[in-house]
Amino acid sequence: MLAEIRGLNEECGVFGIWGHEASAQMCYYGLHALQHRGQEGAGIVATDGQYFKIVKGEGLVNEVFNEEKINNLKGTAAIAHVRYATAGGGGIDNVQPLLFRSSTGTMAVAHNGNLVNANHLKQHLERSGSIFHSTSDTEVIVHLIKKSKKPLFLEQVKEAISLLKGAFSLIILTKDKMILARDRNGLRPLSIGKLGDAWVASSETCAFDLIGAEYVREVQPGQLVIISHNGIVEDRYAVMEQRAMCAMEYVYFARPDSNIDQVNIHMARKRMGKQLAKEMGYIDADVVTGVPDSSISAAIGFAEEIGIPYEMGLIKNRYVGRTFIQPTQELRERGVKMKLSPVVQVVCGKRVVMVDDSIVRGTTSRRIVKMLKEAGAKEVHVAITSPPIANPCFYGIDISSDEELIATGKTVDEIREAIGADSLTFLSPEGLVEAISRPFDDENGGLCMACFTGKYPTDIYPDTVLPHIKELSR
Repeated sequence: MLAEIRGLNEECGVFGIWGHEASAQMCYYGLHALQHRGQEGAGIVATDGQYFKIVKGEGLVNEVFNEEKINNLKGTAAIAHVRYATAGGGGIDNVQPLLFRSSTGTMAVAHNGNLVNANHLKQHLERSGSIFHSTSDTEVIVHLIKKSKKPLFLEQVKEAISLLKGAFSLIILTKDKMILARDRNGLRPLSIGKLGDAWVASSETCAFDLIGAEYVREVQPGQLVIISHNGIVEDRYAVMEQRAMCAMEYVYFARPDSNIDQVNIHMARKRMGKQLAKEMGYIDADVVTGVPDSSISAAIGFAEEIGIPYEMGLIKNRYVGRTFIQPTQELRERGVKMKLSPVVQVVCGKRVVMVDDSIVRGTTSRRIVKMLKEAGAKEVHVAITSPPIANPCFYGIDISSDEELIATGKTVDEIREAIGADSLTFLSPEGLVEAISRPFDDENGGLCMACFTGKYPTDIYPDTVLPHIKELSR
């Protein structure tokens, strides 16, 4: 969807491959599959086992890379990253992967997520002599590795990441191995695949489909996976704690053709739509439409359940980036009209149910409702396939203040009035958990629901509640 997660500026995407002659080319294709997770920067680091080469830049994948640059990235192993600027802000210094050279070896790191104790760790490292080149959380991880007194590199990595609190899916590349790791709660996704004899890692399984790789399994929370010429070895740096995959991966961030923990995103969203229709009950309407793209699956499920025709009442301009990824609210708001157009013949004179995945600030929903009514819709009933987002996220989605959130301190009817809808219904937290249907007995089906419920799966450090960018760039 383009809708309100425009207040939610998350998501980076990581990709890695080991043991393939065209590793950089595979990373390039993998980044295209993950482009929806970040449009502000992209990078690839490749190694032939001796030398490392890097290409990175600001912009979309096809703006950063061309055939010549890809062909210069020689090697049988590579890692890659697309990013949206969350903690640490933008700029080329923060575009990943980050590449570090030292007398004891070279490593590259790609990271998705935010560390809630990054500022504490950084202050400690600076007191002990570290100097930082970027303002990214990711650089903290590398400094911790280099500060470790453990004799072996793998032990250094385990000691370093055991100090991290918060969300991370991590890929580390050295000349002789690729290391995968996830935080203790599994807040961010990371999957393993196989392409012939090569091993592949990706934030989403849709990248495997693009390059023809076969899904193998997820990296488990608290787990390390070490891939080398000797094969694949599983290890642990910590015991898995409360399993808590970000619910917004299912609601919004992931592509419909991806699977997370073997739950297909498209089917989960259809179930969200069906569950929302059940909770709403009877509604006197003529047509159901979804806000492209992430709400289409839910709108289809809603229409099937309630017995009202689904139509394409809103058309997305494919050549405009996701409005939530634009770095300022002003640009996000301007982007709405560029991004969507109503189909007048579908909505004119009709009572429309507009299915969307979330409401954050309310500005985008208000503009879409207004757009539909200007196109002739008699009524616009807004159906949201998630609960109200009333709490900040500290794990990589850039809503670090509840002042940004329309649901904080407002009733549903007050939100309805603010966006100009004739009615407004949110999916209940229990309905969301049931619709996603994760195969775990953990609380909330192993989902992080903090932005809805205010119940965080990790400790939140006091300075985490301040804007990360200000804190980390001091």
